[in-house]
Amino acid sequence: MDHCGKLLKPLEVMSSSSKRKAKDKSSGDSKAKVAKIASSGEQDASDAKGSTGVKWNTKIVSWNVAGLRACAKKGLFKYISTEDPDIICLQETKCSKAKLPAEAHVKGYHSYWLSGKQEGYCGVGLYSKQKPLDVTYGIGDKSQDEEARLITAEYDKFYLITAYVPNAGRKLVTLPKRMKWDALLKEHLRKLDEKKPVVYCGDFNVAHQEIDLSNPKTNTKNAGFTKEERDGFTDLLTVGKDGLVDSFRHYYPDKKDVYTFWTYMGNARAKNVGWRLDYFVVSKRMLPQICDSLIRSDVLGSDHCPVALLLDADGI
Repeated sequence: MDHCGKLLKPLEVMSSSSKRKAKDKSSGDSKAKVAKIASSGEQDASDAKGSTGVKWNTKIVSWNVAGLRACAKKGLFKYISTEDPDIICLQETKCSKAKLPAEAHVKGYHSYWLSGKQEGYCGVGLYSKQKPLDVTYGIGDKSQDEEARLITAEYDKFYLITAYVPNAGRKLVTLPKRMKWDALLKEHLRKLDEKKPVVYCGDFNVAHQEIDLSNPKTNTKNAGFTKEERDGFTDLLTVGKDGLVDSFRHYYPDKKDVYTFWTYMGNARAKNVGWRLDYFVVSKRMLPQICDSLIRSDVLGSDHCPVALLLDADGI
């Protein structure tokens, strides 16, 4: 069932403890490399457990697809079938609901779409097997929301936010807009975290630490690695009752050469000259239920790759 750009009434959710169906992991689509979903994690993801000792039962995926229709031709929906996430969040869809390809209606998922005033620009989407209690659209600021950058879904035990964060732009011309976004987002997260733990994912358009990009020294004045943007991320992690945590760095604090974005120029992906711009940030009090945070670096189809969060949603 598709939904687009309107507030949904709260509904009773289904149990999240139902058994997962075995999926055929084979794929004939060499472009998307979905036959082998490689990861930059170090655990066997199929057996990953949180600190409580309970195995994961919920998988959330986030992917900047850099144009849903283009990515669809490169194996997006075959990837979704193979990965079999409980929820998948898409950023930079560049597509209004009216222009979604036929295969975007994925069996077994409720879907939610937000597109902006300008066709082919920004846009976010969310697929969920379990129907959320509530879905809202936007960050609460007219100028920001015209670009369709954020969806919030409420589940029984947590909130999920997916966002395509504004880029600071060439020569940092839109850095003030980015800083305004950061302030609005902090307040949005704070209000939600007072009620339930939060999972915040998407393309954040910032490499937080030097370890998160290939060439930190030459990028300190470029969009995505300015002091203002990095400090904004650090400040974001202080929001909420106990603060927030970058889930990948929680598990892999010293792991180098792991990125989620590679420019198409200069054969950057083959050389692994990249940036880690895509994240799962979670409320710190959820950490016992977080089982792993993965980067699907072998999955092609966009200049970004998917990232995945494994969690024990029943235990939150």
